[in-house]
Amino acid sequence: MYPGKWAAIDPDKPAIVLTDPGEQLSYGQLEEQSARLATWLHAQGLRRGDAVALLATNSVEHFVAYWAAVRSGLYLTAINFHLLPAEVSYILSDCKAKVLIASADLADLAKAALAEAPRVEKCLAYKGSIESFEDLHDVIAATENNPPEDDRAGRTMLYSSGTTGRPKGVRLALADISYREDGDAALRNVAPIYGFDEHTRYLSPAPLYHAAPLRYSTQIQVNGGTVYAMPRFDAEEALALIEKHRITHSQWVPTMFVRMLKLDDDVRSKYDVSSMECAIHAAAPCPVDVKRAMIDWWGPVIWEYYAGSESNGSALINSEQWLAKPGSVGKPAVGAVHVCDDAGRELPAGQVGKIYFEQVTTKPFEYYGDPEKTKASRHPEHDNWTAIGDLGYVDEDGFLFLAERQSFVIISGGVNIYPQEVGDAVTMHPAVHDVAVIGVTHPEMGEEVKAVVQLAPGVEPTDATREELMDHLRGQLAKYKLPRSIDFVDELPRTPTGKLRKHQIRATYE
Repeated sequence: MYPGKWAAIDPDKPAIVLTDPGEQLSYGQLEEQSARLATWLHAQGLRRGDAVALLATNSVEHFVAYWAAVRSGLYLTAINFHLLPAEVSYILSDCKAKVLIASADLADLAKAALAEAPRVEKCLAYKGSIESFEDLHDVIAATENNPPEDDRAGRTMLYSSGTTGRPKGVRLALADISYREDGDAALRNVAPIYGFDEHTRYLSPAPLYHAAPLRYSTQIQVNGGTVYAMPRFDAEEALALIEKHRITHSQWVPTMFVRMLKLDDDVRSKYDVSSMECAIHAAAPCPVDVKRAMIDWWGPVIWEYYAGSESNGSALINSEQWLAKPGSVGKPAVGAVHVCDDAGRELPAGQVGKIYFEQVTTKPFEYYGDPEKTKASRHPEHDNWTAIGDLGYVDEDGFLFLAERQSFVIISGGVNIYPQEVGDAVTMHPAVHDVAVIGVTHPEMGEEVKAVVQLAPGVEPTDATREELMDHLRGQLAKYKLPRSIDFVDELPRTPTGKLRKHQIRATYE
């Protein structure tokens, strides 16, 4: 299935609504515009396996670009617009993009990046003009609806956050399947579980350059629902949109839950969220207290999944399962899971090791242009067991629990300490707005635990506040896990999708 099916059934139905300023694109418009753009891309000489880049703030045009690329057998690389020009240039060159589509509100970034990206042959702009760029909508209007006869599907090729070194493109092989039938193979299996259908009203509060918001939103369109995309996340506005549009499905990251939970009670209670049938969250571990509070508030509609942009496997858990197994990310939904030690030996239940998914595909993902990183993601004995660097364990009932990214584990006196556990213990303290837990060098112990805290508005960064937080932690953590120091900062660096930039934080203490 693809949006063209729904364009034939109900062409005027909204496929995508940008909640501010309320701009929308119907299924008929999405089908027509994406087909014309696909025709234009083909006329420029792009063929199966070539790349198109998209540098844009959230917009309805994201989906025109996506479906034009998919129906043309192309790779679409959506680029993080918070990157520096040199970083955008690197991605444009690395993915070998022949065409760049950019929103005019990012004109300076686009022009600066292009100066070092000579592979890009054609540039299109929308939401205004960019010097030397053709207008996207003028091109669409002037092009016939005559897309390529080869209907084998394209897909996204997205890049890692680049917290260590340059970002790496996650490249999956193109399948010999028609875009009319395929949709997103990795999500096709879970869509019925979440209940995606033509009645779905899906709220997406995150940037569409990120894998999950883009891929889940397009899966909603595969199933005939309507996507409501926020230009940017705001806690109260999100609740207002749920009530206004009677949102049935949504996807969040844990920091968004925290922001909504920390709204004043009178603000939270004035919005009706009873229409929500399924609220999905992922991207980062969710503190147990935060998730329990969300289930208490919204009811047993909270679903969690664990997966990566690499699409090498996933786990799912619903509210009832989570309440029985607090902290778990569920059982494997795609690919059997194996937890192994550093030598690749599979570990028994309860022991922490590297998480591998056994893939059913004969062509696992690769990190584009980085054979060493690709090799490091493979199990030493099983080529179809792949890992993305997370540690965890499986309990006796087969439920997966995450521990930490391998690179973030603190080793103090030879003992592993998992920063997420420490951070979870302090997250919901009323004095705390945000927290990062890192390891810093210690001459005797190797490393020691440091908490870096962004305080809630109005809380003073005093020794009394520091001691209040330590008293709170002493009641929840073993002594060896306690921070040896707490620093206060004005703001912690997070990506727009909620992930802490821990390498950036740690670098300030080196």
